[in-house]
Amino acid sequence: MTIQFGTDGWRAVISDTFTFANLRLVVQAIADFVREESEVDSPQVVVGFDTRFLSDRYAAEVARVMAGNGIVAHLTRADAPTPAVSYTVVQKQATAGVMITASHNPPRYNGLKLKAAFGGSALPEQARRVEAHLARNQEIARGPNVMDYQRALDEGLIRRFDPAWSYYEHLTHLVDLDVISAGELRVITDAMYGSARKCIADMLARTRCRVREIRGEMNPGFGGIHPEPIARYLSALSAAVQADQADLGLATDGDGDRIGAIDARGNFVDPHHIFALVLQYLVERRGWQGTVVRSVSTTRMVDRLAARYGLPLAETPVGFNHIADRMLNDDVLIGGEESGGFSIKGHIPEGDGVLMGLLLLEVVAAAHAPLHELVAQLQADVGPAHYARRDLRLRHPISKPEMVDRLTQEAPPTLASQAVTEVQTTDGVKYLLADDSWLLIRPSGTEPVLRVYAEAREPEMVKALLAFGEEVAGM
Repeated sequence: MTIQFGTDGWRAVISDTFTFANLRLVVQAIADFVREESEVDSPQVVVGFDTRFLSDRYAAEVARVMAGNGIVAHLTRADAPTPAVSYTVVQKQATAGVMITASHNPPRYNGLKLKAAFGGSALPEQARRVEAHLARNQEIARGPNVMDYQRALDEGLIRRFDPAWSYYEHLTHLVDLDVISAGELRVITDAMYGSARKCIADMLARTRCRVREIRGEMNPGFGGIHPEPIARYLSALSAAVQADQADLGLATDGDGDRIGAIDARGNFVDPHHIFALVLQYLVERRGWQGTVVRSVSTTRMVDRLAARYGLPLAETPVGFNHIADRMLNDDVLIGGEESGGFSIKGHIPEGDGVLMGLLLLEVVAAAHAPLHELVAQLQADVGPAHYARRDLRLRHPISKPEMVDRLTQEAPPTLASQAVTEVQTTDGVKYLLADDSWLLIRPSGTEPVLRVYAEAREPEMVKALLAFGEEVAGM
């Protein structure tokens, strides 16, 4: 069995590759890594899970393997969002965290996210070490150490707990609930059947906001959709916002580390705009300073704001683990990516949809203006910026190095009548154009798809760039 960690852990189809037997082998490798990392005899690991099929059972199995290796496993009593589990890793000073989730992937997938002691995704070097332990164990036919669940409970090696309230308390230091309360906003929250259900509503229960949650019940099939907060899956939220005449809607993904929004008119507000609006607010209203970090696939509106404020800007490959690395080694004000994962100064280096949803409410409440007006002002100020992404299903595996080499060697001098001024290979191939437009082509790290991204001043230019991207990618 060959298992490789993608941009954030391991994901696979349930009952195909993601099986109890394979999971135990992977967790044994993680336990070996934890033993190697820890300087104490009884290291601790935090284990959480989302709402997917069998996630609670998989998480219990993780805890049993940890217990079998003499590692204390703090196992959540119920499903919980990834950022709450990650925060608990820091709070309990654990060596690592394991979150059973496939995040925004389709229902047939499950997966495992490995969290480091600092509360963010394991660094690439740490993931490679786990893979090395896994390969070595298989070479010598070493099976996993597994302890009986009840015995582990009795001996205190498995400890059930609720991460919610310490996580909520931490969020109150990052979000001004008084400002949100004064706005008296009408809010619809959409958990998309994921494990951030009730989280935003619980936080807003202490404010004067009126909140209604949709799709918060347990449904491992996610109602037939992908639990990803993008426009095509948020028609239910858009309808609910308009039916309730709410001020806005907030959607979190399957494990709560991503955010999307709907304005009062029922229009989707993507993470690019959320990123720019929160950055603008943190600098102009709170007076915060620091480095702005964005992934290679994220809007250049953020670049324009950072330049205006005189803030350094850093670009990373896709995957929040790369942003986490910068947060650990730099004074980062805010870090985020196109997919909706964000974190800010004072928080763990982990994407947090609950935090960003609350911050967006604070932005709207403080502005005394509807979200659609704030988006329009932003576009007039640092736009226009139009964005789109195409996910192309791959019929055959694609070699990323070969694709990068080919697209770099065959880089055109112009695209849609604009000169290509630079070709970047931070993650895939990105063509930067003279008018600040760009096109990015990269294989996904978690799914068998090729992603093509484009941003331009006009929608027609975006279409032209995407068409070119699909053509040169060999589709």
